[in-house]
Amino acid sequence: MTFDIDQWCKRHLGSPIEDVLFTSGHLSRVFGVRLTDGREVIVKVRPDSPRLAACTTVERALWRAGFPAPEPLTDPIVEDGLAVSAEAYIPGGSLTPGTDHARRFAGLLARFVALAPRPEMVGTLEPDLPWTAWNHRLPGVWPAADDRDDDLNAPEHVTPWLDDTGARVRRRLSRFVRTPAGRRVVIGHGDWEAQNIRWDGDEPLVVHDWDSVMAAPEAVVVGLAASVWPCGMVRRAATVPESAAFLDEYQRAACRAWSADEIEASWAAGLWVYAFNTKKAGLDGQSWLAPDEAERRLALAGA
Repeated sequence: MTFDIDQWCKRHLGSPIEDVLFTSGHLSRVFGVRLTDGREVIVKVRPDSPRLAACTTVERALWRAGFPAPEPLTDPIVEDGLAVSAEAYIPGGSLTPGTDHARRFAGLLARFVALAPRPEMVGTLEPDLPWTAWNHRLPGVWPAADDRDDDLNAPEHVTPWLDDTGARVRRRLSRFVRTPAGRRVVIGHGDWEAQNIRWDGDEPLVVHDWDSVMAAPEAVVVGLAASVWPCGMVRRAATVPESAAFLDEYQRAACRAWSADEIEASWAAGLWVYAFNTKKAGLDGQSWLAPDEAERRLALAGA
């Protein structure tokens, strides 16, 4: 991915780059730069997608509402098939809040969902992020991987217990989305990992990765987060007790007790991202999810 970031900043931010503070990225290239006018900004460069404009709309709405989001400085601007955008740089902070970790992460997500605009107000958030795309329309259990070319459904990649887990989760969530709660869609963050959030003591400083904004039933949004929220603080996904604590704390922060069906759907959504990541990791000889934990989570999901 080649791109003249200095010229882009001159054209769209009105100032060239004085210094590059850092570069990073996985699915996108992220540049932290200081401009000659003194501003410090983040410039993101990634392949264009129809969903990116809506992601920025959500980020701007939450920033205006006082949520700890960076201020978007541009909308995504498409050049040569790449979508490039800029936002304010908010440095510092800790990966870990001072106390009550599950309560802090769950409460912040509840605030995100409460402040986010309605999905119909922001434009398309499709295609779904692969690790959230339990309802994909491709043949086989698994969607296309987000960061590799391997066909996860290829015969040489068959993992019977894991593929069965994914299929059972998809059936469970398919039943849920036909219910009134399953049809009630909200906007949330699809990659609610500790590595994407920074804290100042117990106060959230900034939430990153706004390209991962998603629209889904609330139970799905929360279930995904409940499975991955410690990632970054620790080198693993959430344990079953950590996921349970997150679900409890979210309901408390949102001031609404969920139905048994919503709770089961949350467990199913959390298992989906866990299983999808395990499927990819297995191609490299790594393991995230063990069969016995998959069965425990399937039972909690009613699947």
